[in-house]
Amino acid sequence: MIYLKDIGIQFKSRVVLKDVQLHVPKRSALSIIGPSGSGKSILLKIIAGILNPTGGSVVLNSDRVSMLFQKNALFDSFTIIENLLLPLAETVKVEGEEAIERSMKMLRAVGLDHAINLYPDEISGGMQKRLGIARALIIEPEVILYDEPTAGLDPITSRSIADLIIELHKQNQTTLVMVTNDLERAYQVSDQIAFCANHLLRILGTTAEVKNSANPEIREFIYSTVFDEKGLL
Repeated sequence: MIYLKDIGIQFKSRVVLKDVQLHVPKRSALSIIGPSGSGKSILLKIIAGILNPTGGSVVLNSDRVSMLFQKNALFDSFTIIENLLLPLAETVKVEGEEAIERSMKMLRAVGLDHAINLYPDEISGGMQKRLGIARALIIEPEVILYDEPTAGLDPITSRSIADLIIELHKQNQTTLVMVTNDLERAYQVSDQIAFCANHLLRILGTTAEVKNSANPEIREFIYSTVFDEKGLL
């Protein structure tokens, strides 16, 4: 479904990524982990077509691609339901009663159908994430990209959002790529996990393979992240 070959990108003289090779099979779920500033979100934007790589090629066997941005990118002056009606009208040209029905169905799926006339600044951070997910999925994408979907959320809300991502991934049979520094959510959501560091991307394997990795760089990242989350650093 997603193929990256020899991808590289740099800004002026600063190399961010080089020689990235990636294949994400149809209907699979991949999480990309790694240190902050390693280029994870930039790679996601290259997949989405928002950024052009300096070199290499990107092939997506679908033109139905959607992305949840880290800051949600909601329209603050629009109500919850209007945040869904706009992409339906602009992207897939669905309006009127059909758009309202589709929006209500999606809002029920993410548990927001009781708050359709509220504005984003009137709902919690977890609800905003749910709205962002709903807006990303309302156009029925085949490929869905998540940039730090649980960032800034408490552990209970974070797990709830990850549960919702898994449920909608299976229900809609999407191909999913998630960038995250939340290892527990990566373990929870993914079929495969990749590690981005030192300009490179490496496929690590399944959750079990990552947890049992003997690679010292991987182990240092995993355990330093765990210690940091527990307030030990």
